[in-house]
Amino acid sequence: MPTPIPGKPVRGSRTGRPIMAALDLLGRRWTLRILWELREGPLTFRALREATGNVSPTVLNTRLAELREAGILENTDEGYAGTKLGVELEAVLIPLSKWADRWEKRR
Repeated sequence: MPTPIPGKPVRGSRTGRPIMAALDLLGRRWTLRILWELREGPLTFRALREATGNVSPTVLNTRLAELREAGILENTDEGYAGTKLGVELEAVLIPLSKWADRWEKRR
C-alpha cells in the first residue's frame, strides 16, 4: 500500500483530501505508537523497536519509511526524530492523550 499523500486517492477519499490522507497514514498499524514513543526525542531503530513492544522489524521499517516519505520523520545521527512537521504533529497528539486520560476517569 503506497504512502498516503494529500491530493492522491487514499482510503476513505477518492480526492485525497489532506485530512483523509493524514487519517489514512496515522491509522496504519503501529504508526501512532511509533510517533508517541518518539515524542521525548530521537531513538535508534533498536531502541524504538523495544519501546514499541518489539514490533516486527519489517513492520517498523515499513512505517518508518512511510513516515519519512511523508516528511514527518527523519533519520538523524541520534536516531529517528520528528521533522518540523513531525514535531507539530506530536504537539497535536498531546491534547488527544490528555483527552484519553479524562475519558478513562469517566468510567
